[in-house]
Amino acid sequence: MIEERYDEERFEFGERVRLTRNVRNDGTYPGMDIGDFLLRRGSVGNVIEVGTFLQDQVIYTVHFLDAGRMVGCRAEELIPADAPWNPSRFEFRDQVVCTIDLPTQDGGFPAGTQGEILKVLRDSDPLLYHVRFPNKTMQVPESVLEPADPATFREPEA
Repeated sequence: MIEERYDEERFEFGERVRLTRNVRNDGTYPGMDIGDFLLRRGSVGNVIEVGTFLQDQVIYTVHFLDAGRMVGCRAEELIPADAPWNPSRFEFRDQVVCTIDLPTQDGGFPAGTQGEILKVLRDSDPLLYHVRFPNKTMQVPESVLEPADPATFREPEA
């Protein structure tokens, strides 16, 4: 990685990189519908090509061998594979419920209250989330959250 280059050619051919956000089909991945899930944040692949889109955006074609997919990514969606990474169970917009009572100055939320993940605070230990509960956003540790709909929740890969 060429750290001082944030505009173009930041990553080199063959370099191992990690996704920093989930990737869904924007209509350029064949055989899948727009919006379909392609790769989870944290997936590691190798840069196999560097190109441009609309003559001003550098796009890295990354081969995610484990998933059997080649996907175009922008520089801001990638970090070096060996960079520090704190994986999370939940991602932005995931629906969750609290497993314990969460007290606040104005009463709080009982266990089972549903909320939505607004932000993942990866630099904290333990991992924390900003969760939007009814009329209030709270900072909550991962250990007190569960998926709101376990039947449709996609657990992260190990």
